[in-house]
Amino acid sequence: MINEKRLAAHEALDLHEIINFKTLGLAKSKLMQGLVFDRELRQLMEKDVQQTQQAIAQLQAVYAESPFEAPVPEFRPTPILN
Repeated sequence: MINEKRLAAHEALDLHEIINFKTLGLAKSKLMQGLVFDRELRQLMEKDVQQTQQAIAQLQAVYAESPFEAPVPEFRPTPILN
């Protein structure tokens, strides 16, 4: 018996949503740093960016170790655009 790690559909969706949420927060923090002139606040924001990048990398590692696979339907709809 092969013991492979797999995510259930709801787990993959949750993980995908968390990664998206973290990525958006990271982008916002990076953009807002250009508007902040207080040195202490900028340092806190930089620390947040670094921690968020680490968290995203960890989440992506979990996602890579446990890929979600969905069954492909036998019949696919005809594409509207060529």
